[in-house]
Amino acid sequence: MRICGLKTEYMENPLGLDTMEPRLSWVMESEAYGQLQTAYQVLVATSIDQLEEDKSDVWDSGKVVSDQSVNVVYQGKTLASQQVYYWKVRVWDRDGNVSPWSEIARWSMGVLRGDEWQAKWIGRSKPQTYELLPSPYFRRTFRLDKPVRQALVYASALGLYELYVNGERVSGDYFAPGWTDYRIRVQYQTYDVTAYLQKGESVLAAIAGTGWYCGHVGMFGPNRYGDNPHVLIELHVEYEDGTTQRIVSDEAWKTFAGPIVYSDLLKGETYDARLEPKGWKLPGFDDSGWEVPVVLTAYSGVLNAQVDPPVQVMKELLPVSMKKTDRGTYLFDMGQNMVGWVRLRIEGGQEGQQVTVACAEMLNSDNTLYSINLREAVQQENYILDGQEEAVLEPHFTFHGFRYVEVSGLTHATLNTVIGRVVHSATPQTGWLQTSNVMLNKLLSNIEWGQRGNFISVPTDCPQRDERLGWTGDAQIFARTASYNMDVGRFFNKYMIDVIDAQHSSGAFPDVAPDGGWEEFKHNNKELNWHAPDNGGWGDAGVIIPWTVYQVYGDLRILERCYPAMVKWVEYLKEKSSGLIREGYSNYGDWLSVNADTPKDVLDTAYFAYSTSLLAKAAKALGNDEDERKYYELFEAIKRAFGAAFVKEDGRIKGDTQTVYVLALKMNLLTESQRKLAIEHLVSNIREHDLHLTTGFLGVGYLLPALTEMGREDIAYSLLTQDTFPSWLYSVKHGATTIWERWDAWTETDGFQNPGMNSFNHYSLGSVGEWMYQTILGINAVEEQPGYKHILIHPRPGGGLQSAKGEFKSVYGTIRVEWKQEMSYFLLKVRIPVNTTATIHVPGTILIDGQRESQGVLRLVKTNNHETIYEAGSGSYTFISRRIKTNVDSNLSVSYQAGS
Repeated sequence: MRICGLKTEYMENPLGLDTMEPRLSWVMESEAYGQLQTAYQVLVATSIDQLEEDKSDVWDSGKVVSDQSVNVVYQGKTLASQQVYYWKVRVWDRDGNVSPWSEIARWSMGVLRGDEWQAKWIGRSKPQTYELLPSPYFRRTFRLDKPVRQALVYASALGLYELYVNGERVSGDYFAPGWTDYRIRVQYQTYDVTAYLQKGESVLAAIAGTGWYCGHVGMFGPNRYGDNPHVLIELHVEYEDGTTQRIVSDEAWKTFAGPIVYSDLLKGETYDARLEPKGWKLPGFDDSGWEVPVVLTAYSGVLNAQVDPPVQVMKELLPVSMKKTDRGTYLFDMGQNMVGWVRLRIEGGQEGQQVTVACAEMLNSDNTLYSINLREAVQQENYILDGQEEAVLEPHFTFHGFRYVEVSGLTHATLNTVIGRVVHSATPQTGWLQTSNVMLNKLLSNIEWGQRGNFISVPTDCPQRDERLGWTGDAQIFARTASYNMDVGRFFNKYMIDVIDAQHSSGAFPDVAPDGGWEEFKHNNKELNWHAPDNGGWGDAGVIIPWTVYQVYGDLRILERCYPAMVKWVEYLKEKSSGLIREGYSNYGDWLSVNADTPKDVLDTAYFAYSTSLLAKAAKALGNDEDERKYYELFEAIKRAFGAAFVKEDGRIKGDTQTVYVLALKMNLLTESQRKLAIEHLVSNIREHDLHLTTGFLGVGYLLPALTEMGREDIAYSLLTQDTFPSWLYSVKHGATTIWERWDAWTETDGFQNPGMNSFNHYSLGSVGEWMYQTILGINAVEEQPGYKHILIHPRPGGGLQSAKGEFKSVYGTIRVEWKQEMSYFLLKVRIPVNTTATIHVPGTILIDGQRESQGVLRLVKTNNHETIYEAGSGSYTFISRRIKTNVDSNLSVSYQAGS
C-alpha cells in the first residue's frame, strides 16, 4: 500500500488555517485487488526532525481501527497561533499489513485571535473629485541583520491588493482577499516569503485596488461597502537564533498616488507608465516625497483566513487570427470565449503614445465589437507609454469576458502582440469525458469553459456585463456538474459562508451572495416589481449546495455549519405557505424557459418539498433522529398537499410544462401510479415540441435525469443530440465556445437577443454535464456512502454513441471508465480506487467478466438479457457482453472508455 495525496482542509500544505480541528485526508494506491484500509496512525509534530524519528509532540493518534481516510479530524493538543505543524500517516491493509509512512506534509495556523493583530488598516487620503479612484502604492523599508529561519506575511485589504517583497510578487494570486460582505467579514492570506528576504535593507510594498469594496459592483455603482481602499499587512520574521521581528502596516509606511489612474472590476483600467516610480519596490528608493498613509480608526467585521482557493491565471491563450481593420486598429480572435485579460507586448512605443485594448464576446455584422450587451461595464484598458524600447502591459484589478480583442494606437502588430490570460478560482480539474460524438465533446468543453469564466471568488452569473453577481439559483443547479469538472469543495464552502451571511433574519435565503446591493436595488426599482425575499430554486441553494458538497466530498462539517440556517429556511417556507402550498409570488420561476410558463406556485412548492427532504437527510447524517423524523413527516405532508392541489387524476400537473413534470418526478412528489402517468405526459410534451426542450434554468438540470430514471433515456438522448433551436447543440453548431445565458441569445432568424440581458458565457444551462457524467460515463455516488466511498458504475449507452471514456478524481482516488461498442458486443473497462467499493452495471449479457486476479473481490449479483450487475472492490476490470437492443433503444447505441 502506497500513501499519497496528503491534504489538510482540502489543501496540500496550506498556510494560515484558523480552524482549531483541521481535517486530514490521504489517498492510497495498490496493485492488489479489493484493497482496503483497516486502520491508520497519524503523527503530528512541531518539527520535521521529530517525525523523521517517528516521534510526535502534538498528536499521536495511535493505531485507530477504521477505514476512514478522508476528513480525519485532528484530536491532539490545542493548536497555537502562527505555529507550523508537520504530519504523516501510515495505514494497515485488509490483511493487517502496515504500509510505510507517508511523505511528510505540513500546515500552519493563522492569526487565531483578533487582538493578536498589531497591524493597522492603512490607505491614502481619498481624492474628493474622483468617481474612479487611483490605485495607491505603499512601501516600508526595514533591516534584517541575522540569518532568517522563516518569514510569513499575513495580509488583507478592504478592496484588493498586490504584495511585493524586495521587488518580487509574493504569489500568483489575483483579486485577494476575495469577495465577501465586508460589513461582516474579510478574508486574509498567508504567504511564505522567506526566499524573498535578504540581509540588510529590505522592502515591503503593496498596491491597493477598489475591487468589490468601493469599486463598481453589479448594476449598483461604486462604494457598496466603503469609499476608500485600505491594506493590512504583517510580516513575521523568525531568526535562526530563535528571536523574532514583526513589520506591520502603520503610519511609518509611505504612500503615493501611482500611475494606475484607475483600475475597476467593471470599468477597466487606465495606466500612465510615465508616472511609474522606477525602483519603488526595491531598497534604496527615495520615498521622501511620498505621503503618510491615513489609518482606518476601526474595522468592525471579522477577519478570517481565506477559505476558498485563490484566483489565479490558470491558462494562457494565443490568438488564432489577427487582421488590420479599415479603422486602423488590429482585431484579434482568441478562438475561445474566455475570462481574464490581455497581456500586451509593445516594441518601439513613443513617450505619451496611447494604446487602447477593448474586448467583446461577439462581433457585429460589420466586424466591430458587439459591446452593447455590456450595459454600463467597460471592457477596456488605456495605456499611456513612457517611451521604453519594449513594454509588457496588463491590468491590475479588473477582468473581462471576451473572445475578440481590438487594439488601437499601434503602428504594427503580430499574433504575439497579445496573450490571453485565463483567470478563475484555482479549482483543480477533477473530471474529463470524451465521446465518439464531436459535437457532444464540444458541449462538454463549453460547459467547462463556462465554469472557468464564472467561478471567480464567487459563482457569478456572467463575466462581462455590469452584473457578475453570485446568483444562488444558478449556483445550486450547476453545483453537481461543477464538482465533476473541478474540485469545488473549498469554493462552495466559502460561498456558503457568503450565503449564510446574506440570510435574512426571517430565515429567507438570498437571491445573490454576497449582497453588494441587490436587495436594495430590487426594492427600489419599480420597473422590476420584484420584492419577494424568498425565491423558489434560488433560496433553496442554502440547502442544496451543502448537501451536494457532503455527497461529493464526504464533508460532514459543511452540514454541521449550515444546518441551523437550513432549518431556519425550511421553517420560514412553512410559515409563509398556506396549507403547505407556496403561493407563487416569487420573482423568477423557471427563468428563461422557452414559451413554457411554469406556474410559480407549483415550482415553489416543489422546491419547498425538496429542501425539506434534504433537510431530513442532513439531520440523519448528523445523527439528529428527532429532526430526521420531523422533517421527513413534513415532506410527506407537503407531498400530499402538492398532489391534492396540482395533480389531476389523469396525472396531469398544473401548468402542463416539461418543468412541472420534471420537478415532480425528480423531487419524489408523486405516487407510483402518478409517476407512470407523469412520464407519459412529459414524453408527450417533448414530442409535441418536435423533440425539443422548453425548460429554463431550474427545469433543465433535472430534465434528462428524470427521463432516464423513468426508463426513457432514448428521449433524453434525443434531446441531448438535438441541434436545432432550442437545444444544447444549437449554440455549438453556430460556433459557441461557452454556454449561452439563453437558448435564443442568437438565432438565425432574429440575430442577437435583447442586449439588456444577453450573455454568451453563463453556466446555468450547462447543468446537463452532471447527466453526461452519470449516464454516458456512468460514474455516480451512492447517497448512503458519500464522497464516492461506494461507487455506482452504470453507463447507459444511447444517442448513436459508439464509445466514451473519462475519469473522475474523487477524494479516495481516480475512478476511470471506458466503454466501446461494436455491432452487438460491448466492452467495458473500469478502475476503482483503493479503500472504496463499487456496484458495476454491465449492459447486456456477460461473456467475459474480469481477470483471475480479481477473484474474491468481484461478485456476481444479478444477470438478465439487459444487464449484468457486480459488486467489486478496488482494482481494474474488463467486461465483454452482448447487448440486445430494446424497442426504446432501437436506434441508439453508445460506447464508453476511461482515460489512462
